[in-house]
Formats: sequence, structure tokens, C-alpha cells
Amino acid sequence: MSTAYKNRIQEFKVALSEENINLKTLRELCFNGIPFEGGIRALCWKVSPSASILVYSQFLKEMIIQPGIAKANLGLAREDVTLEDHPLNPNPDSRWNTYFKDNEILLQIDKDVRRLYPDMAFFQRPTEYPCQLILDPQNDYETLRRRVEQTTLKAQTVNRNRSGVTNVSSPGKALNLYPSNEYEVLPNGSEAHWEVVERILFIYAKLNPGIAYVQGMNEIVGPIYYTFATDPNSQWKEHAEADTFFCFTNLMSENRDNFIKSLDDSQCGITYKMESVYSMLKDKDLELYLKLEEQNIKPQYFTFRWLTLLLSQEFLLPDVIRIWDTLFSDQDRFHFLILVCCAMLMLIRDSLLAGDFTVNMRLLQDYPISDVHTILTKAKELQDNS
Repeated sequence: MSTAYKNRIQEFKVALSEENINLKTLRELCFNGIPFEGGIRALCWKVSPSASILVYSQFLKEMIIQPGIAKANLGLAREDVTLEDHPLNPNPDSRWNTYFKDNEILLQIDKDVRRLYPDMAFFQRPTEYPCQLILDPQNDYETLRRRVEQTTLKAQTVNRNRSGVTNVSSPGKALNLYPSNEYEVLPNGSEAHWEVVERILFIYAKLNPGIAYVQGMNEIVGPIYYTFATDPNSQWKEHAEADTFFCFTNLMSENRDNFIKSLDDSQCGITYKMESVYSMLKDKDLELYLKLEEQNIKPQYFTFRWLTLLLSQEFLLPDVIRIWDTLFSDQDRFHFLILVCCAMLMLIRDSLLAGDFTVNMRLLQDYPISDVHTILTKAKELQDNS
């Protein structure tokens, strides 16, 4: 470890040890990347966890444990079951109807999270801190995994991808219903990291019925959870699930409009943001802009995924996390994301100017530069010159 890097770690420690943290100073430090050592990155990304753990536990009880208990208590085997409690009750407000509708969302979440970062073993490995509240050996509570395995819903009823867009996920991540034996079943009392992510997304969907779950949210929550679940500070790592939930919720409060189709063409929607990338490119590099226009390469062909998923599909996970260090440190983070997208285009301008439509689409959908430091430096240069 170089002396400069040790000094940088010390700067973070000093900034974070202040009784009243100077957010401006901390943001400036984070903008250039956050050290992993000592749990500094996880701490900088995090929402204050003290109250969140209790609140999250309550969410688990109300939205996972209690519906499972109610289902067991109101099963078809009971002879005294009332119409209100009957699974075939047509009332849209009945508990059973809510349970079945929740299953539709859960099935889509389950399908997506099982294939989260398939090139990494991390999400298939057991977590060191399984949810003791749900996996309580004294109670046979229904886990989401068991709930999915028991459902008979078909894939066609749960497809909730964004219409009009080729695919939110990258081509190598095509999602199909999994075979029941795709992953080895973990022993009782254990759960894989993807199961934790599934629980986070399900609770988010329950608390936000207006948006619920849309494919791609799994790609946003994944890097946040990974950062907290690999925190070298075990005291913090134990609470990775609750911390991830609240950080994800905060981030989605700023990013959720990108997932709401009815807002696509509004000023806060994704169409406006995609067009903003080209508007900025026109201002910064007119020749490249005109080339893309001439070839009829529309921004939605590639920037939809870049912007909606915060570049999480364009780079390896460590590089995504480094980009997010900078994004999260910028108060106007989504404007900076547009700067990053513009920088990405300008850094491959020579290839784009020389390529035809097919070559250029391949470049844009499988971005060739892996050095994110170069990209962030270019984006900062564009920001300083604007």
C-alpha cells in the first residue's frame, strides 16, 4: 500500500470521525473513489442504520412472516373457513387475492435475482448472517423461496418488462424460468445472498405498489448489497440487508421515474434523459453527434440501459462500484451520469466516426473501454468546462 493511499485512508477516517460530518468535504473525497479498507466505502454509502434495523424487522414480520402464517391458518383443509377467508373469494380486497397478486411479483423477482451477476459465485453462496427472524428453528415460517416453489403461476402471467425496449438486461443475461434443481439446496437455517436480495426487492415492491417491481431493479440493488455484505467490519456486515434496503429505497426515490412507463415522455422521464445525452454530445462534439444522427443511431438504442441501470451492465462489478462512488458523491448525480455517458461516447469517437451502423451498434451495446478512471476523468473535464 503506497504512502499516498495510506494518507487518503487517513483523510477519510478524519472526515468520518467528526461529531458533525462536513458533507461537502466528504463528497469531495468520495468523488475520487472510496477506499474499501476498514469498511470506509460501506460507511460512506450508508444511510444511518440505528433505527432502520428495527423498522426493517417490522417490515419482515408484516409482509413475509404474517402472510405465511395466515396462509397456513386459512388453508383449504379447514372446514369452518368463511367466504372472506376462502382462497376463491372474488373480492379484490381479500387477503387471498392480495397474496396471489404478490406471488406474481415475487415470481418475477425470483427469476431475476437467481441470475444476478452470473459470472460471480458470490450471490449463490450462503450468507454469514441469514435472517434469524424468518429462519427461526422454533417456527416453521414460510420463506420466499418456499413460497415460490409452491406457486403454480405461469411465466406468462408475470412478465413485467418495459415494453418497446429490446431488453433492460444485457444480451448475455436472458432470463427464463429456472429449473427447480438449478441451484443446490442449502441446509436448513442457511440462505444464499440472492435470497436476501429477493427479500429486499419484495418488501420494496410491497411498500411501493405504484411501481412495485420492474425488471432491472435487481441490477441496481445488487452492487449496493454486495458492498455492504462484503464490509470487512463484521459489526456492520451483519446488518447488510436492512442497510441495503434503505439505501436502495433512497436511491430509487431519485431514480424511480425511469421505471414508470407513463412518465417516459415527461421532463422527469427516461426519454428526456436519453435525449439529454445527445443534446450534450451535440454541444461538446458536433461531428460525432451528426455521425450518429446520420446513421439513425437513436439514443434509446443504448442509453436506456446505461441510464436506467446506472451503468451496472456495462462494466465489471468492481468498476461499477467505483463509478458509483463518484455518482453518489455528486449532489446532482443524475446530471453527472449524463456527463459520464457523453464522455463514454467521446472516448470512442474515432471508432464511431470510422464505423458503419452495425459496427457502431456493437460498440455501444458492448462498450470497449474498461478503464473507468479515464471515463470519470473525461466526465469531470466536461463538467468543469460546462
